[in-house]
Amino acid sequence: MKYDSDLAIGVFDSGVGGISVLAELIHRLPKEKYIYYGDSKNAPYGMRTTEEVKALSLNVVEELLKIGIKGLVVACNTATSGVIEDLRKAIDIPIVGMEPALKPAVELNKAGKIIVMATPVTLREKKFNNLIQCFDNRNKIIKLPCPGLVEIIEKNGGRGEEIRQYLHNLFKEINIEEIDSIVLGCTHYIFIKEELNIMTGNRVQLIDGNRGTANQLKRLLTEENLLHMEKNQGYTEITMINSLNTEDIIDLSKKLLEEQLHYLGWQGRLKYNIVDL
Repeated sequence: MKYDSDLAIGVFDSGVGGISVLAELIHRLPKEKYIYYGDSKNAPYGMRTTEEVKALSLNVVEELLKIGIKGLVVACNTATSGVIEDLRKAIDIPIVGMEPALKPAVELNKAGKIIVMATPVTLREKKFNNLIQCFDNRNKIIKLPCPGLVEIIEKNGGRGEEIRQYLHNLFKEINIEEIDSIVLGCTHYIFIKEELNIMTGNRVQLIDGNRGTANQLKRLLTEENLLHMEKNQGYTEITMINSLNTEDIIDLSKKLLEEQLHYLGWQGRLKYNIVDL
């Protein structure tokens, strides 16, 4: 494998959800450059067929490869389930995807149940159900499909009355006192952590796979000598692309990124490049 360590890391998602993964990457690898592609025009992937998800994902990755990337993060649980094995066979760069963080949830589990919030497509995929079979030896994992939630977050971010009403309806048949943890099986859902904490009274652990994904990418880049070792110019450079191609979606992307970086305690500076499609 021969790639320039000065190339950017490509990150893509069906929309703005992968911004939460981008924030974790910046937090852990601030010297790197990043290209973020949000396919909001075609969101949500979670309501599409597997073949549609594959076609859309391959189109996005092709665009990122044209620009030039040294590694790829599929920052979308639905796309990871549907296309990541095809990508690994076709592209000779480090590729990391997202999986619902069932293993840490099971390891931390005490006596209660584990809820997995995810898109309908993710919950249907064979890859995900194989994962559940590996860890659910006590029938304590509850699959909770969340149709429509991605669209609300794409429109308004992760807070507000519409989110609260959605969560109220989603959990109305669930006894929160029986729940130990909620696995956030879609990168969009990281942005609703605050609303989930309010709804559960901060009694339930919220678990996502972002940190594990960032650590895995760092390990792969290190193995291939692709980490950018030189000092940056006092900022982390991010190229933002969104298929919706509107000022509103770029502004929302920036807002979500900066809020998540603040939540992570990151204190660096960002430099944005905006690419129009």
